[in-house]
Amino acid sequence: MIWQMMIIAGIFLMNLLLWMFVMPWYVNRRISRFQNELVNRHYDEVETMYRQMRGWRHDYHNHIQTLKAHMSLGQYEETLWYLNRLEEDLITVDTLLKTGNVMVDAILNSKLSLIREKRIQVDATAVVPEDISISGIDLSVLIGNLLDNAMEACIQLPPEERFIRIYIDIIKKQLYLSVINSMAGSAKRSGERFVSGKKGNHGFGLLRIDSIASKYGGYVNRKTDSGVFATEIMLPLAGVE
Repeated sequence: MIWQMMIIAGIFLMNLLLWMFVMPWYVNRRISRFQNELVNRHYDEVETMYRQMRGWRHDYHNHIQTLKAHMSLGQYEETLWYLNRLEEDLITVDTLLKTGNVMVDAILNSKLSLIREKRIQVDATAVVPEDISISGIDLSVLIGNLLDNAMEACIQLPPEERFIRIYIDIIKKQLYLSVINSMAGSAKRSGERFVSGKKGNHGFGLLRIDSIASKYGGYVNRKTDSGVFATEIMLPLAGVE
C-alpha cells in the first residue's frame, strides 16, 4: 500500500515539474518561432514595396527623357498628350489606400502590395479615424493576421479563383472589420471554434485575433461556406458620438 502511494506521489511530482519547467520553455519557444515568422513576413512585405518603388523610379526616369525629347523638338501637342496619358496611368497605378489613420494605412498598404503580388483580386474600402481608442499596435496585429490568413487560404486556389474583400468603418460607435476571402472547400472546426489548416505556429494568428477582440470587449464572428470564408469583428469605441 505504501509503495503504491509512493509511486502515485512520484508521478504527481514528475507532472508538476513538467508543468513548472518544461511547459514554460515549450510555450516560449513556440512564441519565439511565431515572432520570427512575423519578422520574416514583414521583411518580405517591405521588400515587395521596395521593388515596386524601384520600378516606379525607373519608369519616371524614362518618362522625363521622353518629355524632354518632345520639348526639344517643339512638339508641344505631343508633350501635352503624353502628360495626359501619364496622369491617367498615375490614377490607375495609385493603389494606396488612405483610411485617415496612419497606422492602419501602413499595415493595409503593406498587405495590399503583397496580395496583388500573389495575383489575388482585392476590393478594399476602409475608413478609420486617426484619434481612436484602440492601440495602433493592436490594430496592426489584428488586420495583419486577418489578411495573412486570407492570403494563405487564397493561394491554395488557381489565380482566377482568388479574391479578398476588405471593409473597415465605424458603425454604431464600433469599429467594424470585415474580411471575406475565397478558399478551397470549407474551414475546419474543433468544437465551436475554427482551427487553422496550417502547420506549425500559424494557429497563433487566430488566437491573437480573439485575444485582441476580447481585450476591447468586442466579438469575432466567423462563417464558412463552400469556397468562402468570412470574418467580422466589432470593437466598441470609447468617446465616439
